[in-house]
Amino acid sequence: MKEKISIKDYAGHITEELKKGILLNTQGEKFNSMLIGWGQLGTVWNIPTFSVYVRESRCTKEILDNTGVFTISIPMGNHDPVINRVCGSLSGRDVDKVEAAKLELVPPEKNGVPGIRQYPLTIECEVLYSQREELSRIPQEIIETFYPESLVGFPEFDMRDPHTEYIGRIVDAYIIK
Repeated sequence: MKEKISIKDYAGHITEELKKGILLNTQGEKFNSMLIGWGQLGTVWNIPTFSVYVRESRCTKEILDNTGVFTISIPMGNHDPVINRVCGSLSGRDVDKVEAAKLELVPPEKNGVPGIRQYPLTIECEVLYSQREELSRIPQEIIETFYPESLVGFPEFDMRDPHTEYIGRIVDAYIIK
């Protein structure tokens, strides 16, 4: 069962949970979920939107570019540390995240991408617009913090990998019961 909601009634909750990490879900040949801490709930062109940012190298980017749809899953209580670890540190190219994190998928209403029962506040989106970041236009202090040449202890991991912003039209919002 799903309880339809007005997204504006949950805007504060969504913003707070985003700081802790919420899930960006895609459905290509298989389901994939990625933990995100950057995003925006808003209005663009008088359309309710949720914008997400995905690094060029991520499995999620390829799926988003091919399908143009995504679902956001937000906890209503505690974050599950296993879900956050699996979806935040493992690639969907290498791991079946549904199995590894024991995700309980719930069929979507409109966009073809399931929600997740454990993180029941669900926002279904269709991509309206996307654009790759131009790192040369980002302030240097942000580049140094979020786009270092490599991660400390992981010199092989190039962090100068820009993001693509996806502005998603919110097509449905509900809480999985």
